[in-house]
Amino acid sequence: MKSYYDTLGITKTASDDEIKKAFKKKALQYHPDHNKNDPKAEEKFKDVNEAYAVLKDKDKRKQYDQFGAEGFKKRYTQEDIFQGFDANEVFRNFGFGGGRPPSGFEEFFGGGRSQRPRKGQDMMSEITVTFEEAARGTDKSFTIDRGGRHEDTSVKVPPGISQGKKLRLSGKGFPGSNGGPSGDLYFKVHVLPHPVFKREGNDIVVEHTVNMTDALLGTVIKVPTLEGEKQVKVPAGTQPLTRLRLRGLGIHRRSGDRGDQFVKIIVNLPKTLTPEQSELIESLKEQGL
Repeated sequence: MKSYYDTLGITKTASDDEIKKAFKKKALQYHPDHNKNDPKAEEKFKDVNEAYAVLKDKDKRKQYDQFGAEGFKKRYTQEDIFQGFDANEVFRNFGFGGGRPPSGFEEFFGGGRSQRPRKGQDMMSEITVTFEEAARGTDKSFTIDRGGRHEDTSVKVPPGISQGKKLRLSGKGFPGSNGGPSGDLYFKVHVLPHPVFKREGNDIVVEHTVNMTDALLGTVIKVPTLEGEKQVKVPAGTQPLTRLRLRGLGIHRRSGDRGDQFVKIIVNLPKTLTPEQSELIESLKEQGL
């Protein structure tokens, strides 16, 4: 997808004056009245006007730079892009065609509909939560900047939310025009990694290392959970990588129930043995162990 900057032949650091000059140059180059034998000229002229409609608008340009061409097109419709864009004025400034755009252009640019109520643009932001907050759910308070006006608000983070999910605050986006409603505010959720807990769906997995003799004979260990430290029985003969289940101690769900927590047992095998240990192991080996 060709960027708007490439369409106008400018860099991302171009000033407002440079954008305007580049637009005028390209618009003159591809104006349909000067390219009646070139069927592609009209489409190029539309592309030039679309690029200018976005880059001349500080808010739209900021969104375009932040989310890129594809992300921007997901947030802005064609009508949104040309909101407040006067195609007739563009043609009058250049003195072509009596100041009127070619047939169909007025509809393309949204001409004649500028007085309709329009919903404001959506805003995008990010919110960071801890592993525990994502697992249990929480409320986050913050201040947002809505067109230069700071506003205190909060968002409810539902229990069990995962990395990359989005939260929506209705009506907290950019103000609408001509009496239209405000857009929405979307938060992309970033969950901080936990040093011990690993998430698998709605379950939590922790690893715990035991000695070889504890795995063979059985033992009781203490493991961390979202509810604090818990005692867990390791049965005799537990094999390496065995998972012991702690029911109902996993991720909280909106329905009110929870997933499980699993303790993955890592068996620590010694890399070296003392002479006495070697003798004992040889004795066990002779007994078929």
